[in-house]
Amino acid sequence: MTERRIVHIDMDCFYAQVEMRDNPKLQGKPVIVGGKASHRGVVSTASYEARKYGVHSAMPMSQAHKLCPNGYYVRARFDVYREVSSKIMEIFKQYTEIVEPLALDEAYLDITHLVKPHRSASKIASNIRKDIFNKTGLTSSAGVSYNKYLAKLASGMNKPNGMMVIHYQNVHDILMNLDIGDFPGVGKASKKIMHEHDIY
Repeated sequence: MTERRIVHIDMDCFYAQVEMRDNPKLQGKPVIVGGKASHRGVVSTASYEARKYGVHSAMPMSQAHKLCPNGYYVRARFDVYREVSSKIMEIFKQYTEIVEPLALDEAYLDITHLVKPHRSASKIASNIRKDIFNKTGLTSSAGVSYNKYLAKLASGMNKPNGMMVIHYQNVHDILMNLDIGDFPGVGKASKKIMHEHDIY
C-alpha cells in the first residue's frame, strides 16, 4: 500500500506580502494590514518586520499602533487577495484534484498518486512553491508528511519561504523537541493548562 503524502502550503504573511508586491516602497517595512488604516478594527496580518514588534493577526489596531507606531498601516483589499488566491488554487489543481482549502492563503494537497521513485514528495512541493512564485511573485512555505496534522505542523517550522518534511523516521525526534504550544490547535489558554499539569 502506498503511503499517503500530504502537502500543506501556507502563504507567507499573505495579505502583507501582496501589499508589498504591489507597492515596492513597502518592501522590508513593518506592514500592518487591517480593516481600516486607523486605530479601529483588528489586524488582518502583519509582515515579518512588524511581527518583530509583537504585532500579530487578530490584535486590536489600537494595540498595534502602540507596539509599532512607525508601522505602515494599510487598508485590506480583500477583492485583490481573493483574485490572487484564485490563481494559487488554480496552480494546486494543476497538480491534483484533491485540494482542501483552509483559507485564502493555505490548503492541503494530497499528492500521493504523484510520488514516484524518481519524483519525491518534497520535489513536488518545491515545484508547487516555484510555480506560485513565478506566477504571483509571492513566497510560500510547505510542510510534507503522511497526514494533514503533521503537514500543517511542518509548514510552520521553516517560515518564511521554507519547507519541512516529517516522515516516519524523524517524526519522534521532531515532536519530542517541540513545546506543547507549538502544536496546531493549542492556543495560549490550552498551553497554560497543559503546563499546569506538567505537560510540556
